[in-house]
Amino acid sequence: MLRTRLGLMMFLQFFIWGGWFVTLGTFLSQNLDATGGQIGMAFSTQSWGAIIAPFIIGLIADRYFNAERILAILHLAGAALMFGLYRSQDFASFYPLVLVYMILYMPTLALVNSVSFRQMRDPSQEFAKIRVWGTIGWILAGLAISYLFSWDGAEAIAGGALRNTFLMCAIASLVLGVYCFTLPATPPKADIRKGGLKEILGLDALQLLKDRNYAIFFIASVLICIPLAFYYQNANPFLAEIGVANPTGKMTLGQISEVLFMLLLPVFIHRFGIKITLIVGMLAWAVRYALFAFGDAGEGVYMLLIGIALHGVCYDFFFVSGQIYTDARAGERFQSAAQGMITLATYGVGMLIGFWVAGLVTDHYVTAEGHDWYGIWLFPALFALAVLLLFLVAFKDKDRASASSETSRT
Repeated sequence: MLRTRLGLMMFLQFFIWGGWFVTLGTFLSQNLDATGGQIGMAFSTQSWGAIIAPFIIGLIADRYFNAERILAILHLAGAALMFGLYRSQDFASFYPLVLVYMILYMPTLALVNSVSFRQMRDPSQEFAKIRVWGTIGWILAGLAISYLFSWDGAEAIAGGALRNTFLMCAIASLVLGVYCFTLPATPPKADIRKGGLKEILGLDALQLLKDRNYAIFFIASVLICIPLAFYYQNANPFLAEIGVANPTGKMTLGQISEVLFMLLLPVFIHRFGIKITLIVGMLAWAVRYALFAFGDAGEGVYMLLIGIALHGVCYDFFFVSGQIYTDARAGERFQSAAQGMITLATYGVGMLIGFWVAGLVTDHYVTAEGHDWYGIWLFPALFALAVLLLFLVAFKDKDRASASSETSRT
């Protein structure tokens, strides 16, 4: 029952995100007449939220209040903001609401991890089985948009149907907010409140960076998020522009593969170690963008589908394994603060830079017919390959057995 309850939490958490974020670029450009710079600003709100998240987690969740109660409050407030986004008629009214929403939503990514980890004996074996329900939630949101409601067809987009994604997510946020009050109690640890200002702000998790290998992983996490930003910002508009039918539904193929590789992840980590796992994840980013660069909506559509399907390897083998690696290195005392810190590194600093770079590159390759997508996708492919080579040289892995036992500690 506990696994089911945590799985439902993850399901709703990522159903909400996948239910509006995937089609955000298409909605803004087609329905609110947003410019490329404005679209980049809207996507960057998740980065600002992630930058602020460690302070919310370190100052509040780890110190004074139960994590599940903070989750409830944040999602209830998010429901009201989502309804405001549904009613927005222009970018000027849309942007402040989405900025506040993401400042409140991004801390919940670390909080759901903290609630889950506190209920586990062996996160390396148990977490993937819980987290996979978040992937399923993202999948069902995309399938509903394309195949149940048909909100992302050409005529539906022109008619403003994508606006309904915000109403759908407002309802889901309301349900999750109420449900969070029923989750297992996750109170702050008694000895944490005694810390000084550095500990109160959650800065104690920075001690992890004294470890050379973890510092290299941290830097790689920031850098690999630059290619990740290209996917979030450009994938749905790219597929729609070149004429791929039901683009949002087809993009759920990535999350379907994520389910498979999420379940394979514990076996892979224990057999090959953390370094090989992270390397495979980074290599997958380079390969997927190369496939996007050379694929098309005709005979080359199989390349696009393979590129989308690689999302399971891209995300699970780098980001989820990174969460497990971070939890193992942080130990019990700094779990929430450390998860907030890795959220800062990935969805904060890395993607803030990434959305800025993606905007510059995308604007550079604007053509009379739309965009030169070959040039746009080739850039993150080469960038991901460069990050992989630097990590391969700098990260000094321990022996396979040591790396396996390291990820199994709680």
